[in-house]
Amino acid sequence: MITIKTEREISLLKEAGKIVALTHSYLKDYIKPGITTKELDRLAENFILSKNATPSFKNYNGFPASICTSINDEVVHGIPSNRKLKEGDIISIDIGACYKGYHGDSAWTYPVGNVKKELLDLLSETEESLFTGLSVIKEGAHVGDIGAAVSKVADKYHLGVVKELVGHGVGTDVHEEPDVPNFGKAGTGIILKEGMVIAVEPMLNLGKAGVEILSDDWTIVTRDSMPSAHFEHTVVVTKDGYEILTKGWYKWQRTML
Repeated sequence: MITIKTEREISLLKEAGKIVALTHSYLKDYIKPGITTKELDRLAENFILSKNATPSFKNYNGFPASICTSINDEVVHGIPSNRKLKEGDIISIDIGACYKGYHGDSAWTYPVGNVKKELLDLLSETEESLFTGLSVIKEGAHVGDIGAAVSKVADKYHLGVVKELVGHGVGTDVHEEPDVPNFGKAGTGIILKEGMVIAVEPMLNLGKAGVEILSDDWTIVTRDSMPSAHFEHTVVVTKDGYEILTKGWYKWQRTML
């Protein structure tokens, strides 16, 4: 069921989103060659707890960690481990925080040290697709408008759009209705209404769109082993547009939209 959030609920979702943004800001200085993803997970969990919140993902459907750490060809749901980041990697960090029963959810893909230009381009282009998708959001728009905007950017840069995974509503559950695909036809799908809260999260591959799940039943990787990037914000729909609830941590983040 799709819910319209009250002013009180939106204020709590804003606080949850702020905690997610602060956690990203805190973690980014640790994203360097040599650190393990398990160390990043520990840092994130302790930081979220220090803000009187809890990690949304820990034990969610059995997920064993507080954040998702997906490296290079890992698209989403990478499980933190003793794997060390290496110079030239890219890593998607997906963070959720629950504050007084309400969730914030945001992912960002970061370069590790010096990264090849084609990977920096992938990050920039996927970020562009996120903000292009957000730019069409307002009361009366359709979910299909978002997907069409995201996929138009992906097509421009010849990137593969992951179709098996989608954005979603956010509220008292970290994943609520509606689904928000990164593809679609403008003017189709559910109509957005003021007070709806959704996460838009393009996942674009440097190669083809195909993905598969690893034997851990969580980590999703590109089928052709090409790198993938993932960018996500939680937003509330307003009468004339949208407000980002998880903004404010990364120096590359666009501020004009």
